[in-house]
Amino acid sequence: MRLIADSGSTKTDWVLTDKGQVVGSWKTQGINPCHQQPEEIRQVLCTEFFPLSDGKSLSDIQLSFYGSGCTADLMPTMTTLLADSFQLPTDSIEVAGDLLAAARAVCGHEEGIACILGTGANSCLYDGQHIVQNTPPLGYILGDEGSGAVLGERFLNGIFKGSLPASLRDLYLEETGQSYADVIRRVYREPLANRYLASVALFVSRHLEEECLKKLVKDNFSDFILRNIEPYHSRLPIGFVGSVAYGFAELLTEVCHDFGYEVNGIDKSPLVGLMQRYYVDEC
Repeated sequence: MRLIADSGSTKTDWVLTDKGQVVGSWKTQGINPCHQQPEEIRQVLCTEFFPLSDGKSLSDIQLSFYGSGCTADLMPTMTTLLADSFQLPTDSIEVAGDLLAAARAVCGHEEGIACILGTGANSCLYDGQHIVQNTPPLGYILGDEGSGAVLGERFLNGIFKGSLPASLRDLYLEETGQSYADVIRRVYREPLANRYLASVALFVSRHLEEECLKKLVKDNFSDFILRNIEPYHSRLPIGFVGSVAYGFAELLTEVCHDFGYEVNGIDKSPLVGLMQRYYVDEC
């Protein structure tokens, strides 16, 4: 059996598979070794994951853990931590970044361009086995075009500076129960401003009958293609994972076609694609 984890800073999705079939699935809070100390991660596993998975035999599994904070320098530490927590040999554990998860999920063993569009954004050129090129996403302050955080920033800028209609400003403040002062406080005085900004995407998705919001979304995706994908100088098929890609799939597909890219898939999570890949590999 194989346990696959797809972890971001907010949540971790876990799925236990046997011969391509799901035998268990769970959610815990996010696990990010860039932002959490090893003891904090052990606490999440002990207080959340293991109680949830009680009754499932995890003594003889392969564990594949993909996380947004699993950089090369932290992979050995994370591998050892997981081996100790699950009481597994280290050669039964694979730790990799979320971008490789996306590439394996949307490209399989084929060449392609893989992208993540969620709270943040990332992309890579993939040769069927390895990531061969990656445009630095730079985070929501310096980059992250196409992401939910940047969409939220552009929306809030528009409603308060007047490039979007005042009616949208009033509707947003009414629906969220916030004031201008609340928005400024959430962005500048509270932690996790990127998550707050990305949450604005939900409002945008509910009101896409407004042409100005459709344009806002498409412009955000166009900037993602121009600044992150065009530097690869490739017209290989492109695939996406992430809540923003999935939630605005029709507009995203239109933008990709405008740039001449064939879209080979848009999924909310990489887990289904990863399950399929591992099943094929293990058959």
